[in-house]
Amino acid sequence: MTTFDALPDRPAPDNPSGKLVLLRHGETAWSKAGKHTGLTDIPLTAHGEDLARGAGALVTGYDFRLILSSPLQRARRTAELAGLDADIDPLMVEWDYGGYEGRTTREIRQELGYNWSAFTHGVIRGETPGETVEEVAARASRVLTRVLPALAEGDVALVAHGHYLRILTAVFLRLAPRFGAMITLDAGSVSVLGFYREQPSILAWNHGPELPLVPSES
Repeated sequence: MTTFDALPDRPAPDNPSGKLVLLRHGETAWSKAGKHTGLTDIPLTAHGEDLARGAGALVTGYDFRLILSSPLQRARRTAELAGLDADIDPLMVEWDYGGYEGRTTREIRQELGYNWSAFTHGVIRGETPGETVEEVAARASRVLTRVLPALAEGDVALVAHGHYLRILTAVFLRLAPRFGAMITLDAGSVSVLGFYREQPSILAWNHGPELPLVPSES
């Protein structure tokens, strides 16, 4: 089922009790290599499928009233393997990296001669036009405007991508989108957002089968 970009018929509730559960898709060949993977539609690796099943085991106790997924196959397959019957929201695709699609941060830094990052310096146009971090945040804001009313009824799951979910988290916390640069998400990880003493909060972050030894490169 494909959703459409419409605002809800009621505003977000104050201090809803539901939890917002974020699942980053499982590993792909590009995420394993640290390549920026925006709109390129590539599948999960076998290990990525295992990570997706593990993510499903972590969320069995939630009462999901709404489950949304990016339309890209790596997210849709993660939702399927996690046992989540997700609706598709096209606003949940990954950051459009433009001319930096398929390239690693190390490669881009060597070319530019300085410590480039997408959050700090942005991307360039390529086969796709690319997006600013604020444009990604605007898409995330539309999704949250739809999602927050559902948190008054129960829990919500979002199955999407690393940079997108980091920016969405910044928007949820009412912080600048670039706060997302300071938090990382591993492939196949589960994170939980909610409200603590009336404030939007991170309740759990980057849970997976094991603790990460190094920050995620993608």
